[in-house]
Amino acid sequence: MPFLNKIAVYALCMGFLLSGCVTNDGGSEGTALNIDHLIGPKLSSFFDPKRKAKVDTDKPKLDIVVPVFDPGLSEDAKNYKEEGVWPELRRAEANRFAYNLKTALEAIGAFGAVRITPDNTATGDIYVIGKIVESNGEDVEIEVVVTDISGNPWFTRNFDHTVDPGFHKNPRNNGKDPYDPMFEEAANRIALELEAYSSDQLVTLKRITELRFGSNFTQEAFSKHLLIEDGKAKLRSFPSETDPMFQRTQAIRVRDQLFTDGLQDTYQSFSERMEASYLIWQEQSLLEIETKSEVTRKAAGEAVLGILAIGVAVAAVVAGADANQAGDYGGGALANTGAILAGVAGATLLQNSFQTSEEAKVHRDALAEMGESINIDLSPQVIAFEEQTVKLTGDAKAQFSQWREFLKKIYEEEQTPEVQL
Repeated sequence: MPFLNKIAVYALCMGFLLSGCVTNDGGSEGTALNIDHLIGPKLSSFFDPKRKAKVDTDKPKLDIVVPVFDPGLSEDAKNYKEEGVWPELRRAEANRFAYNLKTALEAIGAFGAVRITPDNTATGDIYVIGKIVESNGEDVEIEVVVTDISGNPWFTRNFDHTVDPGFHKNPRNNGKDPYDPMFEEAANRIALELEAYSSDQLVTLKRITELRFGSNFTQEAFSKHLLIEDGKAKLRSFPSETDPMFQRTQAIRVRDQLFTDGLQDTYQSFSERMEASYLIWQEQSLLEIETKSEVTRKAAGEAVLGILAIGVAVAAVVAGADANQAGDYGGGALANTGAILAGVAGATLLQNSFQTSEEAKVHRDALAEMGESINIDLSPQVIAFEEQTVKLTGDAKAQFSQWREFLKKIYEEEQTPEVQL
């Protein structure tokens, strides 16, 4: 019977040991295979060219609207911690990421004006809608949906980047955002898509943009030129440059563009104000992730040693009990002493493994304050247009909406019917 007790204890210890070494691969769901990715040839759209886009300076340049990114926050706030998401930072990043993508698009030189807007109701030839999938200082991923003004989808792609562990140690990278390669890749991918469009097609898109803007004020006046069905816009014809309705809406559009251009300074200022704290967060977060990986490995090793030590302690107790039964009291005392020492060592090692897994968090007060809302705060402003003024208040999105309503009011009040003499 004592021998069987030994076997049982050893088996129990080995069970602890093996359970401590098992890693969770996500179960059957984590190892499930996606059949769609295994069989049949891929469509051409599945493969993204990696070359640098060619810029044709003779082609008309399309204006791009980049709404503030979707921060990718869960609807249930209690999931933030589980998902490792810091909501205030994500909201701040939603503005910064839009600005980073705008900068990358401008650097290519293939497009016209690239404007950040509070939402997608602004007027432009191309809309680049972004969503943050992940951002933790080491890994960053965004989803980008590109659609033109006609409602034609260009593509939906995810772009990601893993920051090199030595990025922040290289003095040449001082002041650089380690996420930049991702935005450069996304901007280049949009420019690559542009190559497939002829000059005539681009001119058509710009004309649709002008008619879409005019239809916002008087749909009836432009319905004969523009057919809109199922979210798609098709150009039927184009009004004469002397058409009074067209001239009127064009004049309003110029003012609208100037207002939106003024918002760009606000988004740039916001990104610059958060940059110092943000770059520090990126560096500290990457360091924390690397340290956590090392600590996890260390903790796992300590836990295994602790389990082994406890196993030895249990075995020693059994051996001591056997010795006592056999009348070898000296051996029993020695075994018990070994059991106590081994047990203490095992408990200490296990305790250390939990202690070393607790890491201090970086204080991020400045970023948290900037990311309290996804919409940037703006000072109240009074704007004059054609002898009328409007006072805009609230954040960027609120003022943007008030401005558009003001333009509609101006158009309606000053619209005069054409009189045939």
